[in-house]
Amino acid sequence: MTSTPPDLLARAREWADQDPDPETRARVEQLVAAADGDADAHARLADLFEGELEFGTAGLRAVMGPGPAAMNRVTVSRATAGLAAWLHAEGATQSPDGPLRVVVGYDARHNSETFALDTCTVMAGAGVEPLLLPRPLPTPVLAYAVRALGCAVGVMVTASHNPPADNGYKVFLADGAQLSPPHDAEVAAHIEAVGRVDELPRGDADRVRGVEEQLVDDYRAAVGRVVPEGARDLRIVYTPMHGVGRETALAVLAEAGFPEPYVVPEQGDPDPDFPTVDFPNPEEPGALDLALTLARRVGADIVIANDPDADRCALALPRDAIGGDWQVLTGDQIGALLGAHLARHGAPGTLACTLVSSSLLGRIAAAAGREHAETLTGFKWLARVEDLAFAYEEAIGFCVDPGNVRDKDGISALLLLAHLAADRKAGGGLLVDDLDDLARRHGVHATRQLSLRFEEGVGRAAAVLSGLREDPPTELAGLPVGAVEDLRDPASYGSDLPPTDGLRLRLGDTTRVVVRPSGTEPKLKCYLETVVAVDADADAESLAGSREEAEQLLTTLSDDLYARLETD
Repeated sequence: MTSTPPDLLARAREWADQDPDPETRARVEQLVAAADGDADAHARLADLFEGELEFGTAGLRAVMGPGPAAMNRVTVSRATAGLAAWLHAEGATQSPDGPLRVVVGYDARHNSETFALDTCTVMAGAGVEPLLLPRPLPTPVLAYAVRALGCAVGVMVTASHNPPADNGYKVFLADGAQLSPPHDAEVAAHIEAVGRVDELPRGDADRVRGVEEQLVDDYRAAVGRVVPEGARDLRIVYTPMHGVGRETALAVLAEAGFPEPYVVPEQGDPDPDFPTVDFPNPEEPGALDLALTLARRVGADIVIANDPDADRCALALPRDAIGGDWQVLTGDQIGALLGAHLARHGAPGTLACTLVSSSLLGRIAAAAGREHAETLTGFKWLARVEDLAFAYEEAIGFCVDPGNVRDKDGISALLLLAHLAADRKAGGGLLVDDLDDLARRHGVHATRQLSLRFEEGVGRAAAVLSGLREDPPTELAGLPVGAVEDLRDPASYGSDLPPTDGLRLRLGDTTRVVVRPSGTEPKLKCYLETVVAVDADADAESLAGSREEAEQLLTTLSDDLYARLETD
Protein backbone atom coordinates (compact mmCIF):
# COMPACT_ATOMS: atom_id res chain seq x y z
CA MET A 1 0.00 0.00 0.00
CA THR A 2 1.24 3.47 -0.88
CA SER A 3 2.09 5.60 2.14
CA THR A 4 1.89 9.36 1.67
CA PRO A 5 4.38 11.43 3.73
CA PRO A 6 2.63 13.32 6.55
CA ASP A 7 4.18 16.63 5.53
CA LEU A 8 2.71 16.30 2.04
CA LEU A 9 -0.72 15.58 3.48
CA ALA A 10 -0.36 18.53 5.86
CA ARG A 11 0.53 20.92 3.01
CA ALA A 12 -2.39 19.68 0.96
CA ARG A 13 -4.86 20.00 3.85
CA GLU A 14 -3.64 23.51 4.66
CA TRP A 15 -4.10 24.46 1.03
CA ALA A 16 -7.62 23.07 0.88
CA ASP A 17 -8.58 24.80 4.14
CA GLN A 18 -7.80 28.24 2.70
CA ASP A 19 -8.92 27.71 -0.90
CA PRO A 20 -12.04 29.84 -1.66
CA ASP A 21 -12.80 27.83 -4.82
CA PRO A 22 -15.07 24.86 -3.99
CA GLU A 23 -14.03 22.96 -7.11
CA THR A 24 -10.26 23.00 -6.60
CA ARG A 25 -10.69 22.56 -2.84
CA ALA A 26 -12.79 19.42 -3.39
CA ARG A 27 -10.22 17.97 -5.80
CA VAL A 28 -7.48 18.29 -3.19
CA GLU A 29 -9.66 16.89 -0.42
CA GLN A 30 -10.52 13.86 -2.55
CA LEU A 31 -6.86 13.22 -3.31
CA VAL A 32 -5.94 13.53 0.37
CA ALA A 33 -8.65 11.05 1.33
CA ALA A 34 -7.50 8.53 -1.29
CA ALA A 35 -3.74 9.06 -1.19
CA ASP A 36 -2.76 6.33 1.30
CA GLY A 37 -4.54 3.59 -0.64
CA ASP A 38 -4.30 4.78 -4.22
CA ALA A 39 -0.93 5.08 -5.95
CA ASP A 40 -2.38 7.32 -8.66
CA ALA A 41 -3.89 9.69 -6.08
CA HIS A 42 -0.59 9.75 -4.18
CA ALA A 43 1.35 10.56 -7.36
CA ARG A 44 -1.10 13.26 -8.36
CA LEU A 45 -0.98 14.85 -4.92
CA ALA A 46 2.80 14.82 -5.00
CA ASP A 47 2.75 16.49 -8.44
CA LEU A 48 0.41 19.21 -7.19
CA PHE A 49 2.42 20.06 -4.07
CA GLU A 50 6.03 19.36 -5.00
CA GLY A 51 6.75 22.75 -6.53
CA GLU A 52 5.55 26.32 -6.43
CA LEU A 53 4.56 28.71 -9.19
CA GLU A 54 7.30 31.31 -9.50
CA PHE A 55 6.49 34.97 -9.93
CA GLY A 56 8.71 36.03 -12.78
CA THR A 57 9.11 39.04 -15.01
CA ALA A 58 5.62 40.37 -15.81
CA GLY A 59 3.92 37.96 -13.41
CA LEU A 60 2.53 34.42 -13.53
CA ARG A 61 1.43 31.98 -16.20
CA ALA A 62 0.58 28.29 -15.79
CA VAL A 63 -2.03 25.60 -16.17
CA MET A 64 -5.14 26.12 -14.04
CA GLY A 65 -5.80 23.71 -11.19
CA PRO A 66 -5.25 23.21 -7.47
CA GLY A 67 -1.95 23.51 -5.66
CA PRO A 68 0.85 26.06 -5.38
CA ALA A 69 2.31 25.31 -8.81
CA ALA A 70 -0.89 26.14 -10.74
CA MET A 71 -3.05 29.15 -11.50
CA ASN A 72 -5.96 29.27 -9.05
CA ARG A 73 -7.64 31.62 -6.62
CA VAL A 74 -5.05 30.99 -3.91
CA THR A 75 -2.02 31.74 -6.10
CA VAL A 76 -3.75 34.81 -7.55
CA SER A 77 -4.65 36.09 -4.09
CA ARG A 78 -1.13 35.52 -2.77
CA ALA A 79 0.40 37.27 -5.80
CA THR A 80 -1.94 40.22 -5.31
CA ALA A 81 -1.20 40.52 -1.60
CA GLY A 82 2.52 40.46 -2.34
CA LEU A 83 2.17 43.04 -5.12
CA ALA A 84 0.22 45.33 -2.78
CA ALA A 85 2.84 44.89 -0.05
CA TRP A 86 5.57 45.80 -2.54
CA LEU A 87 3.70 48.96 -3.52
CA HIS A 88 3.50 50.04 0.10
CA ALA A 89 7.15 49.15 0.72
CA GLU A 90 8.15 51.24 -2.28
CA GLY A 91 6.37 54.19 -0.73
CA ALA A 92 3.80 54.42 -3.52
CA THR A 93 1.28 56.10 -1.24
CA GLN A 94 -0.75 57.72 -3.96
CA SER A 95 -1.16 57.95 -7.70
CA PRO A 96 -0.29 61.27 -9.36
CA ASP A 97 -3.87 62.53 -9.19
CA GLY A 98 -5.36 60.75 -6.20
CA PRO A 99 -5.29 57.66 -4.00
CA LEU A 100 -3.10 54.63 -4.66
CA ARG A 101 -4.89 52.71 -7.40
CA VAL A 102 -4.62 49.58 -9.51
CA VAL A 103 -6.49 48.95 -12.74
CA VAL A 104 -7.41 45.34 -13.46
CA GLY A 105 -8.36 43.81 -16.80
CA TYR A 106 -9.22 40.32 -17.92
CA ASP A 107 -9.77 38.29 -21.08
CA ALA A 108 -12.40 35.63 -21.86
CA ARG A 109 -10.50 32.56 -20.64
CA HIS A 110 -11.88 30.20 -18.03
CA ASN A 111 -11.69 31.83 -14.56
CA SER A 112 -10.33 35.14 -15.85
CA GLU A 113 -13.16 37.25 -14.44
CA THR A 114 -13.00 35.38 -11.11
CA PHE A 115 -9.25 35.94 -10.85
CA ALA A 116 -9.74 39.61 -11.72
CA LEU A 117 -12.32 40.04 -8.96
CA ASP A 118 -10.03 38.32 -6.45
CA THR A 119 -7.30 40.73 -7.48
CA CYS A 120 -9.64 43.66 -6.85
CA THR A 121 -10.89 42.48 -3.46
CA VAL A 122 -7.42 41.66 -2.11
CA MET A 123 -6.08 45.01 -3.35
CA ALA A 124 -8.96 46.79 -1.65
CA GLY A 125 -8.28 44.94 1.59
CA ALA A 126 -4.64 46.05 1.37
CA GLY A 127 -5.55 49.71 1.01
CA VAL A 128 -5.18 49.98 -2.76
CA GLU A 129 -8.21 51.22 -4.70
CA PRO A 130 -9.08 48.76 -7.50
CA LEU A 131 -10.55 49.82 -10.82
CA LEU A 132 -11.99 47.03 -12.97
CA LEU A 133 -12.26 47.26 -16.77
CA PRO A 134 -15.90 46.98 -17.82
CA ARG A 135 -15.74 43.60 -19.61
CA PRO A 136 -13.24 41.22 -21.25
CA LEU A 137 -10.94 43.47 -23.30
CA PRO A 138 -7.59 43.30 -25.11
CA THR A 139 -4.41 43.51 -23.08
CA PRO A 140 -3.34 46.77 -24.80
CA VAL A 141 -6.45 48.48 -23.42
CA LEU A 142 -5.20 47.60 -19.93
CA ALA A 143 -1.69 48.84 -20.77
CA TYR A 144 -3.21 52.11 -21.99
CA ALA A 145 -5.45 52.40 -18.91
CA VAL A 146 -2.55 52.30 -16.42
CA ARG A 147 -1.25 55.69 -17.52
CA ALA A 148 -4.59 57.15 -18.59
CA LEU A 149 -6.07 56.53 -15.12
CA GLY A 150 -2.94 57.45 -13.16
CA CYS A 151 -2.56 54.02 -11.55
CA ALA A 152 0.43 52.73 -9.65
CA VAL A 153 0.17 49.33 -11.35
CA GLY A 154 -2.04 47.42 -13.73
CA VAL A 155 -2.89 43.71 -13.66
CA MET A 156 -4.13 41.83 -16.72
CA VAL A 157 -5.54 38.35 -16.22
CA THR A 158 -4.64 36.54 -19.43
CA ALA A 159 -2.53 33.71 -20.78
CA SER A 160 -2.33 35.39 -24.19
CA HIS A 161 -1.95 32.62 -26.82
CA ASN A 162 -1.29 29.72 -24.42
CA PRO A 163 -3.41 26.53 -24.53
CA PRO A 164 -6.98 26.57 -23.15
CA ALA A 165 -5.98 25.01 -19.81
CA ASP A 166 -3.69 27.93 -18.93
CA ASN A 167 -4.20 31.34 -17.43
CA GLY A 168 -1.92 34.12 -16.25
CA TYR A 169 -1.41 37.30 -14.27
CA LYS A 170 0.51 40.05 -16.04
CA VAL A 171 1.76 43.13 -14.20
CA PHE A 172 2.36 46.61 -15.62
CA LEU A 173 4.02 49.45 -13.76
CA ALA A 174 2.90 53.08 -13.56
CA ASP A 175 4.73 53.98 -16.79
CA GLY A 176 2.57 51.49 -18.70
CA ALA A 177 5.41 49.04 -19.34
CA GLN A 178 5.62 45.48 -18.08
CA LEU A 179 7.17 44.74 -14.72
CA SER A 180 10.90 44.23 -15.19
CA PRO A 181 14.00 43.37 -13.13
CA PRO A 182 14.79 44.01 -10.35
CA HIS A 183 11.18 44.74 -9.39
CA ASP A 184 9.98 41.24 -10.27
CA ALA A 185 12.31 39.69 -7.70
CA GLU A 186 11.24 42.28 -5.12
CA VAL A 187 7.56 41.47 -5.67
CA ALA A 188 8.35 37.74 -5.50
CA ALA A 189 9.96 38.22 -2.10
CA HIS A 190 6.84 39.95 -0.79
CA ILE A 191 4.67 37.13 -2.18
CA GLU A 192 6.83 34.61 -0.34
CA ALA A 193 6.04 36.40 2.92
CA VAL A 194 2.25 36.20 2.44
CA GLY A 195 0.48 33.91 4.92
CA ARG A 196 -2.85 32.16 4.56
CA VAL A 197 -5.08 33.77 1.96
CA ASP A 198 -8.24 33.10 3.99
CA GLU A 199 -6.83 35.50 6.58
CA LEU A 200 -6.22 38.33 4.13
CA PRO A 201 -8.47 41.36 4.53
CA ARG A 202 -10.68 41.74 1.47
CA GLY A 203 -12.92 44.39 0.05
CA ASP A 204 -16.46 43.76 -1.12
CA ALA A 205 -16.60 42.48 -4.70
CA ASP A 206 -19.96 44.17 -5.22
CA ARG A 207 -18.42 47.54 -4.42
CA VAL A 208 -15.48 47.33 -6.86
CA ARG A 209 -15.50 50.46 -8.97
CA GLY A 210 -15.85 49.79 -12.67
CA VAL A 211 -13.97 51.80 -15.27
CA GLU A 212 -16.25 53.89 -17.46
CA GLU A 213 -16.69 53.04 -21.15
CA GLN A 214 -15.13 56.41 -21.94
CA LEU A 215 -11.73 54.83 -21.24
CA VAL A 216 -12.27 52.31 -24.04
CA ASP A 217 -13.44 55.10 -26.34
CA ASP A 218 -10.32 57.09 -25.49
CA TYR A 219 -8.11 54.11 -26.29
CA ARG A 220 -9.79 53.67 -29.67
CA ALA A 221 -9.38 57.37 -30.43
CA ALA A 222 -5.68 57.20 -29.54
CA VAL A 223 -5.20 54.15 -31.77
CA GLY A 224 -6.96 55.91 -34.63
CA ARG A 225 -4.33 58.62 -34.65
CA VAL A 226 -1.59 56.21 -35.80
CA VAL A 227 -2.86 56.45 -39.40
CA PRO A 228 -3.16 59.58 -41.54
CA GLU A 229 -5.99 60.34 -43.92
CA GLY A 230 -5.70 58.40 -47.14
CA ALA A 231 -6.92 55.42 -49.12
CA ARG A 232 -9.40 53.14 -47.39
CA ASP A 233 -10.50 50.77 -50.16
CA LEU A 234 -9.44 47.42 -48.77
CA ARG A 235 -11.11 44.04 -48.51
CA ILE A 236 -10.02 42.64 -45.15
CA VAL A 237 -10.43 39.19 -43.64
CA TYR A 238 -9.99 39.27 -39.87
CA THR A 239 -9.87 36.65 -37.12
CA PRO A 240 -9.63 37.31 -33.38
CA MET A 241 -8.71 33.62 -32.86
CA HIS A 242 -11.60 33.00 -30.42
CA GLY A 243 -10.35 35.88 -28.29
CA VAL A 244 -11.44 39.34 -27.20
CA GLY A 245 -10.12 41.46 -30.07
CA ARG A 246 -13.07 41.57 -32.47
CA GLU A 247 -15.18 44.34 -30.97
CA THR A 248 -12.24 46.70 -30.51
CA ALA A 249 -10.55 45.89 -33.82
CA LEU A 250 -13.72 46.35 -35.87
CA ALA A 251 -14.57 49.60 -34.10
CA VAL A 252 -11.08 51.01 -34.71
CA LEU A 253 -11.20 50.07 -38.40
CA ALA A 254 -14.69 51.55 -38.82
CA GLU A 255 -13.76 54.79 -37.07
CA ALA A 256 -10.75 55.12 -39.38
CA GLY A 257 -13.02 54.74 -42.43
CA PHE A 258 -12.24 51.19 -43.55
CA PRO A 259 -14.98 48.92 -44.89
CA GLU A 260 -16.27 46.30 -42.46
CA PRO A 261 -13.96 43.27 -42.54
CA TYR A 262 -15.04 39.73 -43.21
CA VAL A 263 -14.70 38.04 -39.82
CA VAL A 264 -13.94 34.32 -39.77
CA PRO A 265 -17.28 33.12 -38.38
CA GLU A 266 -15.94 30.00 -36.65
CA GLN A 267 -13.43 32.10 -34.69
CA GLY A 268 -15.30 35.37 -34.26
CA ASP A 269 -16.75 34.98 -30.75
CA PRO A 270 -14.75 34.60 -27.55
CA ASP A 271 -14.45 30.92 -26.67
CA PRO A 272 -12.05 29.82 -23.91
CA ASP A 273 -11.84 26.32 -25.39
CA PHE A 274 -10.43 27.56 -28.74
CA PRO A 275 -12.20 24.74 -30.63
CA THR A 276 -10.87 25.37 -34.17
CA VAL A 277 -7.14 25.44 -33.37
CA ASP A 278 -4.75 23.11 -31.59
CA PHE A 279 -2.92 26.13 -30.20
CA PRO A 280 -4.47 29.62 -30.31
CA ASN A 281 -1.39 31.33 -31.70
CA PRO A 282 -1.61 32.87 -35.19
CA GLU A 283 2.02 31.89 -35.76
CA GLU A 284 1.26 28.18 -35.43
CA PRO A 285 1.00 26.15 -38.66
CA GLY A 286 -2.65 25.81 -39.65
CA ALA A 287 -3.97 28.50 -37.29
CA LEU A 288 -4.81 30.81 -40.21
CA ASP A 289 -6.25 28.13 -42.49
CA LEU A 290 -9.87 29.19 -41.97
CA ALA A 291 -8.96 32.84 -42.57
CA LEU A 292 -7.06 32.02 -45.76
CA THR A 293 -9.93 29.91 -47.06
CA LEU A 294 -12.32 32.80 -46.48
CA ALA A 295 -9.87 35.24 -48.09
CA ARG A 296 -9.71 33.21 -51.29
CA ARG A 297 -13.49 32.92 -51.38
CA VAL A 298 -14.18 36.66 -50.98
CA GLY A 299 -11.19 37.93 -52.95
CA ALA A 300 -9.58 39.64 -49.96
CA ASP A 301 -6.65 42.01 -50.18
CA ILE A 302 -5.28 41.15 -46.75
CA VAL A 303 -5.69 38.72 -43.84
CA ILE A 304 -5.08 40.08 -40.35
CA ALA A 305 -5.25 38.08 -37.12
CA ASN A 306 -4.95 38.87 -33.47
CA ASP A 307 -4.05 36.37 -30.80
CA PRO A 308 -6.70 35.81 -28.08
CA ASP A 309 -5.79 38.86 -25.97
CA ALA A 310 -5.05 40.97 -29.08
CA ASP A 311 -1.58 42.14 -28.11
CA ARG A 312 -0.07 40.36 -31.12
CA CYS A 313 -0.86 40.73 -34.80
CA ALA A 314 -0.34 38.32 -37.70
CA LEU A 315 -0.51 39.17 -41.39
CA ALA A 316 -1.01 37.23 -44.63
CA LEU A 317 -0.82 38.79 -48.09
CA PRO A 318 -1.62 37.63 -51.63
CA ARG A 319 1.43 37.20 -53.81
CA ASP A 320 -0.42 38.47 -56.88
CA ALA A 321 -3.53 40.40 -57.84
CA ILE A 322 -5.48 37.19 -58.43
CA GLY A 323 -5.15 36.25 -54.77
CA GLY A 324 -4.84 32.51 -55.25
CA ASP A 325 -1.43 32.19 -53.62
CA TRP A 326 -1.02 33.66 -50.13
CA GLN A 327 2.04 34.32 -48.00
CA VAL A 328 1.89 34.30 -44.21
CA LEU A 329 4.50 36.80 -43.12
CA THR A 330 6.94 36.24 -40.29
CA GLY A 331 7.19 38.62 -37.37
CA ASP A 332 10.46 39.90 -38.81
CA GLN A 333 8.82 40.69 -42.15
CA ILE A 334 5.93 42.52 -40.50
CA GLY A 335 8.37 44.37 -38.25
CA ALA A 336 10.32 45.49 -41.32
CA LEU A 337 7.18 46.78 -43.07
CA LEU A 338 6.04 48.73 -40.02
CA GLY A 339 9.52 49.91 -39.12
CA ALA A 340 10.26 51.15 -42.64
CA HIS A 341 7.02 53.14 -42.71
CA LEU A 342 7.57 54.65 -39.26
CA ALA A 343 11.22 55.43 -40.05
CA ARG A 344 9.96 57.63 -42.90
CA HIS A 345 6.72 58.99 -41.51
CA GLY A 346 6.57 58.29 -37.78
CA ALA A 347 7.47 60.29 -34.72
CA PRO A 348 11.18 60.94 -34.11
CA GLY A 349 13.00 58.49 -31.91
CA THR A 350 14.64 55.10 -31.75
CA LEU A 351 13.65 51.95 -33.63
CA ALA A 352 14.19 48.88 -31.47
CA CYS A 353 14.09 45.12 -31.74
CA THR A 354 15.46 42.18 -29.77
CA LEU A 355 18.77 40.42 -30.26
CA VAL A 356 17.00 37.40 -31.79
CA SER A 357 15.13 39.51 -34.35
CA SER A 358 16.32 40.26 -37.87
CA SER A 359 19.14 42.74 -38.43
CA LEU A 360 17.05 44.37 -41.17
CA LEU A 361 15.51 46.95 -38.82
CA GLY A 362 19.00 48.20 -37.98
CA ARG A 363 19.73 48.76 -41.67
CA ILE A 364 16.38 50.50 -42.17
CA ALA A 365 17.13 52.79 -39.24
CA ALA A 366 20.62 53.62 -40.48
CA ALA A 367 19.35 54.45 -43.96
CA ALA A 368 16.76 56.81 -42.45
CA GLY A 369 19.25 58.44 -40.09
CA ARG A 370 17.44 56.96 -37.08
CA GLU A 371 18.87 55.50 -33.90
CA HIS A 372 18.54 51.72 -33.54
CA ALA A 373 18.57 49.74 -30.31
CA GLU A 374 18.84 46.02 -29.63
CA THR A 375 17.52 44.53 -26.39
CA LEU A 376 17.08 41.21 -24.68
CA THR A 377 13.98 39.25 -25.63
CA GLY A 378 10.58 40.51 -24.50
CA PHE A 379 8.72 43.79 -24.32
CA LYS A 380 9.76 44.21 -20.71
CA TRP A 381 13.07 45.29 -22.23
CA LEU A 382 11.91 46.87 -25.49
CA ALA A 383 9.48 49.20 -23.74
CA ARG A 384 12.29 50.73 -21.68
CA VAL A 385 14.39 51.90 -24.62
CA GLU A 386 14.92 55.64 -24.30
CA ASP A 387 13.16 57.88 -26.82
CA LEU A 388 11.32 54.88 -28.28
CA ALA A 389 9.46 55.42 -31.56
CA PHE A 390 8.84 51.81 -32.64
CA ALA A 391 9.65 48.36 -31.30
CA TYR A 392 8.98 44.81 -32.35
CA GLU A 393 9.82 41.25 -31.43
CA GLU A 394 9.88 38.38 -33.90
CA ALA A 395 6.97 36.68 -32.08
CA ILE A 396 4.53 39.03 -33.92
CA GLY A 397 4.56 41.69 -31.19
CA PHE A 398 4.62 45.33 -32.37
CA CYS A 399 4.59 48.68 -30.58
CA VAL A 400 3.75 51.38 -33.12
CA ASP A 401 2.51 54.04 -30.69
CA PRO A 402 4.58 53.99 -27.48
CA GLY A 403 3.21 57.35 -26.42
CA ASN A 404 -0.12 55.68 -25.69
CA VAL A 405 0.63 51.96 -25.28
CA ARG A 406 4.15 51.17 -24.11
CA ASP A 407 3.79 47.50 -24.91
CA LYS A 408 2.93 45.34 -27.87
CA ASP A 409 -0.47 46.23 -29.29
CA GLY A 410 -2.15 44.10 -31.94
CA ILE A 411 -4.95 46.61 -32.48
CA SER A 412 -2.83 49.62 -33.45
CA ALA A 413 -0.53 47.36 -35.52
CA LEU A 414 -3.58 45.98 -37.33
CA LEU A 415 -4.80 49.47 -38.22
CA LEU A 416 -1.42 50.63 -39.49
CA LEU A 417 -1.01 47.50 -41.63
CA ALA A 418 -4.45 48.09 -43.14
CA HIS A 419 -3.39 51.65 -43.97
CA LEU A 420 -0.19 50.44 -45.66
CA ALA A 421 -2.07 47.84 -47.71
CA ALA A 422 -4.79 50.30 -48.80
CA ASP A 423 -2.16 52.86 -49.77
CA ARG A 424 -0.34 50.29 -51.90
CA LYS A 425 -3.60 49.14 -53.49
CA ALA A 426 -4.55 52.72 -54.38
CA GLY A 427 -1.25 53.00 -56.24
CA GLY A 428 -1.91 49.83 -58.20
CA GLY A 429 0.40 47.60 -56.18
CA LEU A 430 0.44 45.06 -53.37
CA LEU A 431 1.85 45.40 -49.87
CA VAL A 432 4.01 42.34 -50.55
CA ASP A 433 5.82 44.56 -53.09
CA ASP A 434 7.21 46.54 -50.15
CA LEU A 435 9.20 43.47 -49.12
CA ASP A 436 10.80 43.43 -52.57
CA ASP A 437 11.65 47.11 -52.27
CA LEU A 438 13.29 46.51 -48.89
CA ALA A 439 15.29 43.62 -50.34
CA ARG A 440 16.56 45.79 -53.19
CA ARG A 441 17.69 48.46 -50.73
CA HIS A 442 19.08 46.28 -47.95
CA GLY A 443 19.43 42.71 -49.24
CA VAL A 444 17.31 39.62 -48.66
CA HIS A 445 17.13 39.03 -44.91
CA ALA A 446 15.90 35.50 -44.23
CA THR A 447 15.20 34.23 -40.72
CA ARG A 448 14.11 30.92 -39.27
CA GLN A 449 13.59 29.36 -35.85
CA LEU A 450 14.55 25.91 -34.58
CA SER A 451 13.36 24.49 -31.27
CA LEU A 452 14.66 21.37 -29.55
CA ARG A 453 12.63 19.87 -26.71
CA PHE A 454 14.38 17.60 -24.21
CA GLU A 455 12.17 15.03 -22.54
CA GLU A 456 14.78 14.65 -19.78
CA GLY A 457 13.88 18.14 -18.58
CA VAL A 458 15.44 21.58 -18.26
CA GLY A 459 18.62 20.12 -16.82
CA ARG A 460 19.34 18.33 -20.08
CA ALA A 461 18.67 21.50 -22.08
CA ALA A 462 21.09 23.41 -19.85
CA ALA A 463 23.72 20.69 -20.25
CA VAL A 464 23.47 20.80 -24.05
CA LEU A 465 23.86 24.58 -24.06
CA SER A 466 26.83 24.26 -21.71
CA GLY A 467 28.42 21.75 -24.08
CA LEU A 468 27.93 24.11 -27.00
CA ARG A 469 29.50 26.93 -24.98
CA GLU A 470 32.53 24.84 -24.01
CA ASP A 471 33.07 23.32 -27.45
CA PRO A 472 31.43 25.49 -30.12
CA PRO A 473 31.37 24.25 -33.71
CA THR A 474 34.06 25.54 -36.04
CA GLU A 475 31.81 25.29 -39.08
CA LEU A 476 28.06 25.16 -39.87
CA ALA A 477 26.47 24.90 -43.31
CA GLY A 478 29.94 25.09 -44.85
CA LEU A 479 30.59 28.47 -43.26
CA PRO A 480 33.35 29.02 -40.69
CA VAL A 481 32.15 30.06 -37.25
CA GLY A 482 33.97 33.27 -36.42
CA ALA A 483 32.89 35.06 -33.27
CA VAL A 484 31.30 33.07 -30.44
CA GLU A 485 29.58 35.54 -28.11
CA ASP A 486 28.57 34.36 -24.64
CA LEU A 487 25.46 36.36 -23.79
CA ARG A 488 26.17 35.84 -20.08
CA ASP A 489 29.17 38.15 -20.47
CA PRO A 490 28.13 41.04 -22.74
CA ALA A 491 31.24 43.06 -21.98
CA SER A 492 33.35 40.34 -23.61
CA TYR A 493 31.95 41.26 -27.02
CA GLY A 494 31.48 44.97 -26.46
CA SER A 495 27.78 45.06 -25.59
CA ASP A 496 26.08 46.98 -22.79
CA LEU A 497 23.06 44.63 -22.64
CA PRO A 498 22.26 42.92 -19.34
CA PRO A 499 23.66 39.38 -19.12
CA THR A 500 21.38 36.51 -20.18
CA ASP A 501 21.84 32.82 -20.77
CA GLY A 502 22.64 32.06 -24.39
CA LEU A 503 25.17 32.09 -27.21
CA ARG A 504 25.44 34.01 -30.46
CA LEU A 505 27.51 32.48 -33.25
CA ARG A 506 28.57 34.70 -36.13
CA LEU A 507 29.37 33.01 -39.45
CA GLY A 508 31.07 35.60 -41.59
CA ASP A 509 29.44 39.00 -41.98
CA THR A 510 26.01 37.85 -43.10
CA THR A 511 24.90 34.84 -41.04
CA ARG A 512 24.26 34.41 -37.33
CA VAL A 513 22.75 31.92 -34.89
CA VAL A 514 21.42 32.69 -31.40
CA VAL A 515 20.83 29.76 -29.05
CA ARG A 516 19.07 30.31 -25.74
CA PRO A 517 17.02 28.23 -23.29
CA SER A 518 13.27 28.63 -23.03
CA GLY A 519 12.20 30.42 -19.90
CA THR A 520 9.31 28.04 -19.21
CA GLU A 521 9.96 24.72 -20.96
CA PRO A 522 12.77 22.14 -21.37
CA LYS A 523 13.72 23.58 -24.74
CA LEU A 524 16.55 25.26 -26.56
CA LYS A 525 15.42 27.94 -28.99
CA CYS A 526 17.61 28.77 -31.95
CA TYR A 527 17.21 31.87 -34.13
CA LEU A 528 18.90 31.82 -37.53
CA GLU A 529 19.47 34.66 -39.97
CA THR A 530 21.33 35.04 -43.23
CA VAL A 531 21.54 37.99 -45.60
CA VAL A 532 21.97 37.73 -49.37
CA ALA A 533 22.98 40.85 -51.26
CA VAL A 534 20.94 41.78 -54.35
CA ASP A 535 21.20 44.46 -57.01
CA ALA A 536 19.24 47.65 -56.50
CA ASP A 537 17.44 47.04 -59.81
CA ALA A 538 16.91 43.28 -59.34
CA ASP A 539 13.81 41.96 -61.09
CA ALA A 540 11.28 39.55 -59.59
CA GLU A 541 13.06 36.49 -60.95
CA SER A 542 16.39 37.58 -59.49
CA LEU A 543 14.79 38.31 -56.11
CA ALA A 544 13.16 34.89 -56.10
CA GLY A 545 16.53 33.31 -56.78
CA SER A 546 18.16 35.21 -53.93
CA ARG A 547 15.37 34.20 -51.55
CA GLU A 548 15.73 30.56 -52.59
CA GLU A 549 19.49 30.79 -52.00
CA ALA A 550 18.89 32.20 -48.52
CA GLU A 551 16.29 29.57 -47.63
CA GLN A 552 18.55 26.75 -48.80
CA LEU A 553 21.35 28.06 -46.61
CA LEU A 554 19.00 28.29 -43.62
CA THR A 555 17.84 24.72 -44.23
CA THR A 556 21.41 23.42 -44.25
CA LEU A 557 22.29 25.56 -41.23
CA SER A 558 19.25 24.31 -39.34
CA ASP A 559 20.05 20.67 -40.18
CA ASP A 560 23.69 21.02 -39.11
CA LEU A 561 22.79 22.81 -35.88
CA TYR A 562 20.11 20.25 -35.05
CA ALA A 563 22.55 17.40 -35.60
CA ARG A 564 25.10 19.03 -33.33
CA LEU A 565 22.66 19.81 -30.50
CA GLU A 566 20.86 16.50 -30.78
CA THR A 567 24.07 14.53 -30.24
CA ASP A 568 25.56 16.65 -27.43
